[in-house]
Amino acid sequence: MNFGFSYVGLIYLLMLTIPNLLWTKNKPIDYEQYASKENKVLVILERVGQVLVWCAALIFSDFNIKPWSNWSWWLVASFVLMILYEINWIRYFKSEKTMQAFYGSFLGIPIPGATLPIAAFLLLAIYAKNIVLAISVLILGIGHIGIHLMHLKEITHQNGV
Repeated sequence: MNFGFSYVGLIYLLMLTIPNLLWTKNKPIDYEQYASKENKVLVILERVGQVLVWCAALIFSDFNIKPWSNWSWWLVASFVLMILYEINWIRYFKSEKTMQAFYGSFLGIPIPGATLPIAAFLLLAIYAKNIVLAISVLILGIGHIGIHLMHLKEITHQNGV
């Protein structure tokens, strides 16, 4: 692992953050009633994971593009997942902004707003052979995906599905 600024990490974080900032003004109808019931342990894991991922993504130059090798496919796969994440946001912003639209599957991917970026950052960690980011992503994933699964379960239960 090599310390240094990662422009790839910055790009990923921007791809993650910009839609989330837009989301704050476009939250799903009734979102707050679900958010108020979130498991506190999962919220703590999510917040700790967010800080760790942000730091790791920016301070290791290992994520930057290197000469092509078989390892480069991990970066390609990771970036494809981030592009799908952006497309999923476009789909949501064009929707009626309901909880079903926010948590509904995309291209068969369950809770895409949570699973796509977690998977993308995990593949980025594999590409860079960076255990710090991998552990950070796992912590974030447990919290973030756990929270989203709880919301989805509640939505499904309320709609009798």
